[in-house]
Amino acid sequence: MKKKTSTLPWISILVALASAVGIYFLPDYHLWFLAVLLLNLLVSLVFSKRYSKSALTICRLLVGALFIFSSFTKGVDPLGTKYKVLDYLSAYGMTWLNGAAMVLAMLMILAEFLVGICLITKIFPRLAVLGATLLMLFFTGTTLFDALYNLVPDCGCFGSAIKMTNWQTFYKNLVIDAVLIPLIMNNKHLENHFGKGLQFVIGFAFAAAFLGFEIYNYRHLPVIDFMNWKVGKQLNAEPAAASKVYVTYRNKVTGKTQEYLSPDYPWNDSVWMSEWEFVDQRMEGGADYLGFTALDEDGNDVTDLVLNTENLLMFTSHDLSKVTEEEWEKMREITEAAAKKDFVVLWTVAAEPEVVDSLRAKYDFVYDVYLADELEIKTIVRSNPGLIWLDNGLVKDKWSVFDFSKALKAF
Repeated sequence: MKKKTSTLPWISILVALASAVGIYFLPDYHLWFLAVLLLNLLVSLVFSKRYSKSALTICRLLVGALFIFSSFTKGVDPLGTKYKVLDYLSAYGMTWLNGAAMVLAMLMILAEFLVGICLITKIFPRLAVLGATLLMLFFTGTTLFDALYNLVPDCGCFGSAIKMTNWQTFYKNLVIDAVLIPLIMNNKHLENHFGKGLQFVIGFAFAAAFLGFEIYNYRHLPVIDFMNWKVGKQLNAEPAAASKVYVTYRNKVTGKTQEYLSPDYPWNDSVWMSEWEFVDQRMEGGADYLGFTALDEDGNDVTDLVLNTENLLMFTSHDLSKVTEEEWEKMREITEAAAKKDFVVLWTVAAEPEVVDSLRAKYDFVYDVYLADELEIKTIVRSNPGLIWLDNGLVKDKWSVFDFSKALKAF
């Protein structure tokens, strides 16, 4: 018996696409928009058996493309995804898993990619739909709690490429769910013409290639940098001081939240930082805030000095305790080579002054050390330690710790 079809499936797909555009204009909770998304979800479920083969193909390609795009934007910056995983582990009281955050991040990204590529190519399509279903159940539930309680201010669904509010992220997941449901309900009709052996070989090849892509970006730096401090960016095109950034922290015991004007909060107090956790940040005034404020060891703002110095090499570290003896020696070599070419060398770190003093004495280095927030340093170079070359605010180049030998050759 021929399956009944109707125009409603196509209308549902068009509504989903239109809603995806509408999300951009609705960053906060909007009852009517939420109602439209839920109604479309219901229509896709009730009329799922009336989806034609071509409509199911469109759904499959849309979901597959979205998963591939999402995994790419995270896979290009796996350390950024790790930081987001740590945020979620902290929010849900699962800090005992912190040591596995990097592995969890890379496996999640890989799973997303495999689901997407299998849907696009129809390799193990039924298994791919099952994988997409499990992932979307997890993502939709998590982002619902984020939208309601703001547990993590930015889910990082698209890495640093696209920033979305928690409500926008939840809306986005409802749109995906509406397109995925017909695939779930018609899963038995999703077949391909490849043998299982060939499907396995192709799937393994894609998995190995993408895992290698993730590892490369982890060891070196993102091949596509979506952050403000990317190579070629003129950082001081507009004064950073024109912007005011407010950060909100929450007490881990009492749940009390407190907003501060950055950097006027005790970010360099290890005791305070152990009792409070980052919740959110907002910007007032100005244009393009760089997410960076540097202070000298006396507490003076030296951000403009950093952004207006010719041929400046800045080593960065958000955790000095993890810098090894070998890395210190390599940085000494780079410093000496750069000094011969009249480069200015300094450090920007997230550490207490006494820690800096002890390391200065231990390793006998004499260049200036500036202090900055840990979160801000992580956006400059995705490495600990890292190195960036600035020339009057222009980002000339940057290197991860794994590429310090290449940096040495540059000087």
